[in-house]
Amino acid sequence: MKNIDFEKSMERISEILKQLDSSEISLDESLKLYEEGAKLIAACTKRLQEAEQTVKKISIQSDGSYKEENFQDAEEESR
Repeated sequence: MKNIDFEKSMERISEILKQLDSSEISLDESLKLYEEGAKLIAACTKRLQEAEQTVKKISIQSDGSYKEENFQDAEEESR
């Protein structure tokens, strides 16, 4: 699950949730789906964290130069 397709994983998680909400599947199948969903959620969470680390905020300074900083750092400074 290293190079996951985030959108496809989210779609699969949605499918799993619908199946788990159904009363038509066995306990064993429910457990398998739960485990698959948990792995997908963990992989998606990791992917989001990686993406968050690469997002940068670029701002134009008063002298016309550009300043690049981590988006999260910029958000914390503006609070």
